[in-house]
Amino acid sequence: MSMALALAVAAAGLGASAATAQASSSAHKQGPPFPYQDCLKATKNKGESPSQGRWHCDQLVKKGWVLPPNR
Repeated sequence: MSMALALAVAAAGLGASAATAQASSSAHKQGPPFPYQDCLKATKNKGESPSQGRWHCDQLVKKGWVLPPNR
């Protein structure tokens, strides 16, 4: 259930920003994989703790929906 929530958070949160970005810049790549920082912002906006957000985003990296973080 929480994995589905993370996917929904990432898709919904990033989908709205993707539409805005597309209007302003056609050179910006649309759709997955999304930046890791955008994933973290989406989980924070949904009220997850930082560790929960990192875990969810790491799971989405494994599935190819999110780019790996620049650590």
